[in-house]
Amino acid sequence: MALAICNFFLLLTLGLVSGQIDYSITEEQAPGTTVGNIAEDLKLNVWELSARMFRLVCEGSKKYMEVNQKNGILFVNERIDREEICKQSFVCILNYQIILDGPFEMHQIAVEILDINDNSPVFPKAAFSLQMNELVATGARFPLESAYDPDVGTNTISIYRVSSNEHFGLKMQTRTDGSKDALLVLEKSLDREQQSTYHLILTAIDGGIPQRSGTTQINIAVADVNDNAPIFDREVYRVHVVENVAVGTLLTRINAVDLDEGVNAELTYSFTSYVPQNIRELFKLDQITGEIRVQGAFDYEETNMYELDVQVVDNGSAGMTGNAKVIVELLDTNDNVPTIEVTVMTGVVHEDAPVGTVTSMISVTDLDSGEYGEVQCQVPEHLPFKLVKTSRTNYKLVTNGVLNREIVPIYNITISAWDGGSPPLSTNKTVFVSISDINDNIPSFTQSAYSAYVAENNTPGASIFTVTASDPDLNQNGEVSYSILENHMQGVSASPYVTINSRNGIIYALHSFDYEERKHFQIKLQAQDGGTPPLSSAVIVNIIILDQNDNAPVIISPLTWKSTASVEIDPQLTFPEYVITKVIATDADSGQNSRLRYQILEASDPSLFTLDLLTGEIRATRSLRKEDVSSDRLLICVKDNGEPILSSTVTVTFSILSNVTEKTFKRTDNDRSSTQFSPVNHYLIIALGSTSFVFLVIIIFLVVLKLRHGSERPAASSVPTNNYFNYSDVGQNDGYNYTVCLSPESSKSDFLFLKPCHDTLPFNDSDVPNTGAVK
Repeated sequence: MALAICNFFLLLTLGLVSGQIDYSITEEQAPGTTVGNIAEDLKLNVWELSARMFRLVCEGSKKYMEVNQKNGILFVNERIDREEICKQSFVCILNYQIILDGPFEMHQIAVEILDINDNSPVFPKAAFSLQMNELVATGARFPLESAYDPDVGTNTISIYRVSSNEHFGLKMQTRTDGSKDALLVLEKSLDREQQSTYHLILTAIDGGIPQRSGTTQINIAVADVNDNAPIFDREVYRVHVVENVAVGTLLTRINAVDLDEGVNAELTYSFTSYVPQNIRELFKLDQITGEIRVQGAFDYEETNMYELDVQVVDNGSAGMTGNAKVIVELLDTNDNVPTIEVTVMTGVVHEDAPVGTVTSMISVTDLDSGEYGEVQCQVPEHLPFKLVKTSRTNYKLVTNGVLNREIVPIYNITISAWDGGSPPLSTNKTVFVSISDINDNIPSFTQSAYSAYVAENNTPGASIFTVTASDPDLNQNGEVSYSILENHMQGVSASPYVTINSRNGIIYALHSFDYEERKHFQIKLQAQDGGTPPLSSAVIVNIIILDQNDNAPVIISPLTWKSTASVEIDPQLTFPEYVITKVIATDADSGQNSRLRYQILEASDPSLFTLDLLTGEIRATRSLRKEDVSSDRLLICVKDNGEPILSSTVTVTFSILSNVTEKTFKRTDNDRSSTQFSPVNHYLIIALGSTSFVFLVIIIFLVVLKLRHGSERPAASSVPTNNYFNYSDVGQNDGYNYTVCLSPESSKSDFLFLKPCHDTLPFNDSDVPNTGAVK
């Protein structure tokens, strides 16, 4: 139903409006009648109404209310006819919006129009006729013409009365919409021979104060013979159909039966007089078949249900009727596009306007119901504007971000609204908002913080990094210069180490960096534009020094002298995998440059020792003898994993631990005297004695050979001095000579102690190394 007045809503909707003021007034009040005091209800001073540009906003061509801005009173401006505005709606509401500026405020005003009993019930005809057979049974009911009263509530029709008679009475029935109908009830059997016609007065009375009434005349004719009335197969026919059903669609087929025969059983279907003419134009009832088809266009938003009273009349001389109801319920379809109404508050917004600045008021409506009438509204997310919902159908367009005239001087904001249909129906409307300029852009670095990586040993004066800041402002407001605010290296000013080009942001190193001295430091840079006053921003640049492989490994264990280290060994304590010593080295570099590997470059006897590649541990491959240790040395190389590879070497020589033999055998004698021999000990003694005897024989044989060889030399050298013995041995590929001598301990023991000697070195007790013993 099209409205040319202010929107009105259900009371449930009014309860959702924030800050709503409710008034009520009866209809037909004279212009100037006071409705309420807006100023008092809004807690405003009267002078604020004009100072804050008070506005009473209403959609529609008629403005029934007005506000006196001198005293703040809301008064009736035009005659209000509730029936003209709201027809027969139970609730009649006029909605207004009050808008105030400085600061901006918006309030909802709801004025309920109360009904008065200003209309009398009216029948559609001054008289109508009924025809009844004399055989109609008592209790039979006959629908009567209903009166129409445009008032609502208690002011509409509340009761029907019929003039006093002995045959007929009235029965009231209430329809689904609350209206009341009258049925004429036969209370006493008819006798056409006594009386063939009846003239009754039907009166409709409303419930108003004072009561109003209307009358019509009922002319009843009594017929004879045809004594069976048609009967429908059901009392109520229910049909559900969508509102956009096609014309000609079959809705239902009503059916009645008549027990009479012949012409008295021939039936004719029709609508009763209860069905208004405008509704009859929407439906077509076939009088013969009883088919009801769609004849006009339905609109769910105007009416969502039709109640059709149908009757069937037989073709007897006095046609008898049967009655039924056909209820057609419409199903809503999404056939109404949302509508958008825009009230522009201001067309220009400063680019420094705070978030939430109101630019426009938006009203969105959809005539559909349910989810089809639920409208959602939005603006593009990428714009610095958003919609704030103020009520179910109202929004305000506010700023929602930083505005920048230099980038976007004007915004074409498309407001989109769509309903909940499937597919949804939508509509768009464009609002234009201009942005005024100020110097509001701070130079912005491309990153919140920078990290610059510089290899150590860099060239002084070379550029090491570049920072960039941008300012979208125009002219001098967008010209950016760079400077160093703070720069510290381990608490000391770094100004002598770096500098920056003020125009292009290139950072230069003034000195060469050493990773081992410092690994990183920070500088704080500033970018400043040329505006008045100037705007600036700062950023931290982390200067990270990258390690280069510029430090060779340093051997810290064992202690070395001129790249040589001496290690003492007790052969009696060694066994396979026994750790002789460990080469430990460090590297001042880091990462891969400090990963060390150990390698044997040279070994006197490669079969005696192994070197762990990663730990530097030197292990014995087997149990060692004195002669093994006294002649062996290792050349070990320690390499890092850098590029290029740096290394260090150390020569490890081995010597016998001093006085090992003497201490060992003294302890053995004591143990022998204090320990009881077992059979196993006897076997060990026999084996040791046999071995010693064989070894002694070999020594004597060697001495004899030496003496014979010496007898062939001059007499001066025929006798060895200082207990020296020379031995020669020939290997598989080459040969070598060595000299041994008897140690002083030989005179104190049954064992012969030998040691390597050099003919240029003096022989004394202090020179005797701690070696193994040979029996």
